[in-house]
Amino acid sequence: MSDETNKAFDTYDRQIGALKGLPDVIEVKPSTVRVTIPLLGLSQTFIVQTIRQREVGDHVFLETVSRDGAVRIVLPPQVADAIARQRDALTSKSSSKGARPRTKRARRVARVSCA
Repeated sequence: MSDETNKAFDTYDRQIGALKGLPDVIEVKPSTVRVTIPLLGLSQTFIVQTIRQREVGDHVFLETVSRDGAVRIVLPPQVADAIARQRDALTSKSSSKGARPRTKRARRVARVSCA
C-alpha cells in the first residue's frame, strides 16, 4: 500500500470500521457541538460518538474542525473510563462542598428556632 492509501485508512477509520455491525456493539448517534468565541470571531466544531462493546468498554470517536483544519481521534475505553471517573469525582466534591454550607446553616437555624 502507498502512503496515500495508509493515510486514507487511519486509526480512526480502522477502529470505527471494525466496531460497526458487530453483534456485541451498541452506539449512539453522533452529537455535534459548535463552540464559538465571539470576541475573537473563532469557531470550533466537535462531533462526538460513543460506541460500546460488551466486555471491552466505551470507545469515544471525536472529530474537531477549526480554521486550522480537522482532527479525528479515538479515545480507547481506558481513557473514556478515566474521564468518567474524574467527572464523577468532581460531582461528588461539588455535592459535598454544597452540602457543607447548608448543614452549617441548618444548624444555625435550628439553634435560633430552639431559643
